[in-house]
Amino acid sequence: MSELCKPEADLQDPVQAQGPVEVQLFRAEGEEAASPSSSSSPVCPAPTQAESLSQEALNVMMADLVGFLLLKYRAKEPTTKTEVLNMVLKDHPDHFLVVFSQACECMQLVFGMDVKEVDPSKHTYVLVPTLGLTWDAMLTDGQSMPKAGLLVMLLSVILLQGECASEEEVWEALIIMGVYAGKQHCIYGEPRELLTKVWVQEGYLEYWQVPHSDPAHYEFLWGPRANMETSKWQVLEYLLRVHRWDPRSFPTLSAEAVSIEEEGP
Repeated sequence: MSELCKPEADLQDPVQAQGPVEVQLFRAEGEEAASPSSSSSPVCPAPTQAESLSQEALNVMMADLVGFLLLKYRAKEPTTKTEVLNMVLKDHPDHFLVVFSQACECMQLVFGMDVKEVDPSKHTYVLVPTLGLTWDAMLTDGQSMPKAGLLVMLLSVILLQGECASEEEVWEALIIMGVYAGKQHCIYGEPRELLTKVWVQEGYLEYWQVPHSDPAHYEFLWGPRANMETSKWQVLEYLLRVHRWDPRSFPTLSAEAVSIEEEGP
């Protein structure tokens, strides 16, 4: 990362702290689930061909840009295309589209943050939690990174399993993000505590023992806060868009989501 991109002493660069490999964790371990060009955010144009630089060089620039965006989010500041070019892509302005697109995808899939353009005339962008989710431990403790990406993944797994998902199904699905029960994660911390305690207390999840199960088995369900802040339709739309799935592959789920959306709260 260039000297211009380095943060103040009391605001550590999350990419520098964790390394570009960890920041691109979902991209590295989830290629089969989400292709690099799967996101279609309106502020993330489709990547153009960048033959003059290797993919490794583009990945480094993408990781630098992700770190820069996280710093701006932590500081509660917007950023502009001009600022990105001056601070991150000063030597490679012609690669803005492809690097910015990949950074947008990484922010959405790994951190659960959408990059939104709020002023097209000045190309000004802000980061907002995807799907309208409001919980943000990053701004609570001032140090950790956004974890909404894992929450979105979990809500998606529960949705695809119906009304609930067994604990075994959840942990099996989260392996795609390199998340394992009882194993510290570089971005999400201790995942078992996050899933079974923090998000339960925050109202995003319900976690209970299956009645009469012996040995005990547990299930995850959407909590009241998840139902209040987002909807099955929004999560389904997110999955279809990000993974380029055909809605016809999920006829029952699609019909149920549409019905619930039409009924409203």
